[in-house]
Amino acid sequence: MATRELLPVIDLGSCCPVATGEPISAADADVVARSLKALADPARLRLISMVAAHEGAEACVCDLTEPLGLTQPTVSHHLKVLTDAGFLTRSKRGTWAFYRLVPGSLDRVSSLLTS
Repeated sequence: MATRELLPVIDLGSCCPVATGEPISAADADVVARSLKALADPARLRLISMVAAHEGAEACVCDLTEPLGLTQPTVSHHLKVLTDAGFLTRSKRGTWAFYRLVPGSLDRVSSLLTS
């Protein structure tokens, strides 16, 4: 009868890698989720891009409706969502509203996605 050779036992410790950083808090997850929800619309992503690319990084709502192909009330709604989420600022001049990208607002989201 053949004898069995026992294989050596290697202690690998934990079966999974140990977390080395802190997980996101519930409060931070809520803030980030709201930010991502505001960006999770093709029209809103285009609006952010259009405002950032506009001369002086500022655009009037009247300059955004035609290139986006949406009505002024719909564009205004999307701009309000982006403003409420902290991505744009709004200033009123006469009857027109002008929007500007908040410096660093997209960096917060970017850093979470790349870390």
